[in-house]
Amino acid sequence: MKKIIAATCLVGAIALPGLAQAREVTLTTQLKNYSGNDAYLAIYLTDANGQYQKTLWVAGKKAKYYRHLTDWARGSGMRPSEYDGVSGASVGSGQTLKVSVELADTLIDAGYQIRIDSAVEDKREARADISVPLTSKGSSVPAPGNTYVDSFTYDL
Repeated sequence: MKKIIAATCLVGAIALPGLAQAREVTLTTQLKNYSGNDAYLAIYLTDANGQYQKTLWVAGKKAKYYRHLTDWARGSGMRPSEYDGVSGASVGSGQTLKVSVELADTLIDAGYQIRIDSAVEDKREARADISVPLTSKGSSVPAPGNTYVDSFTYDL
């Protein structure tokens, strides 16, 4: 009996990582035409209650300005471990930011949202410039932004 239990545990331990599937998701953010400096953007996941879960991408190299990405900054604690490896240059007026990220299949259609906070130097900050549910139906459907973001799409 002990051998059967041990064998079952071993098979489960080998098979379990295969169950956690992930897929590449392309995030496309088109900015509006505005006057001023390049925008800083934080693209992140929240749960169904709006609580921060994970940083997907941060556009803007100078971490000292991240505090202006208000909701993301509060949720992530602006810990470098939250944005190391998932950051790049800021995005200019009228430009498009396109990045690919890996997301677990279990996040899709499970109440999670993709949010974008945006900020431009000497202009107002935009908390949740974009907030869209992460659903299969929402894939490839453009969502309008509120401040600096013109539109946002994600492709599963």
